[in-house]
Amino acid sequence: MSRFVEELRDPWGLLLGATAAGAAWAVDVHPASAAFVGVAVWLTKAGAAVFQRRGEGRTAPVVASGSQEDRWLRRAGSAAAGFGELSASMGHGPLAERIALMGPQVDDAMATLERLAAQASLTGAALARLDLDHLRQERLRLTGAREQARKELVDDIDRALASLASQLAVIDRLAETRDRVLARMESGTISIEELLARVVELSATSMTGVLEPSRVLDELADNLEGVRRGLHETEQITRDALDRQDAQDR
Repeated sequence: MSRFVEELRDPWGLLLGATAAGAAWAVDVHPASAAFVGVAVWLTKAGAAVFQRRGEGRTAPVVASGSQEDRWLRRAGSAAAGFGELSASMGHGPLAERIALMGPQVDDAMATLERLAAQASLTGAALARLDLDHLRQERLRLTGAREQARKELVDDIDRALASLASQLAVIDRLAETRDRVLARMESGTISIEELLARVVELSATSMTGVLEPSRVLDELADNLEGVRRGLHETEQITRDALDRQDAQDR
């Protein structure tokens, strides 16, 4: 399946197209023309996403294809692209300006998510090289052997057990680091998707007065800043943990 077809199936693209068509119809555009606007936005979103991902493919950090982090990153990227396209399509005015101001925060969150995804893939690759079951079996075997060992062999067995304990501790730390990163990626991605959904709602209802744009935008900006800071915090904690592990391995 081509990348363009995949993007056409993206639910955010369909939602943006439907919203654009609805907004056009709401301002008395002929239904046929409104439908054309919706289709044009849908196709433009798909094409822009393909072009953007091709560009990202040349510079993005290495992320294991098909992994959990890869899936979260793709979802976040789709929502962020939808946000950017919707913001660009809103033209001018107070609402458009406020939404545009969130663009750098979304971009920064996405850049951090990319780095977190690379960290998750790095820890995943490291974990794949360590056989947890084998280490546990070896520990069990040596623990039993120590009970029956002659006195002159006990020190050697103790050193082997200490080595196994160290390797098991490495696995625990790496697994904890990866779980923390994936949890933060999940919450960050869903928050960006929520942001897009709320902005779509604002763009569709701002003319009706159903919502108070200023209050909602303040809330969205605060939430987005919290997501951005949380991602940076997780990145720093993870980097520090990996740096400590690297120093211990040397």
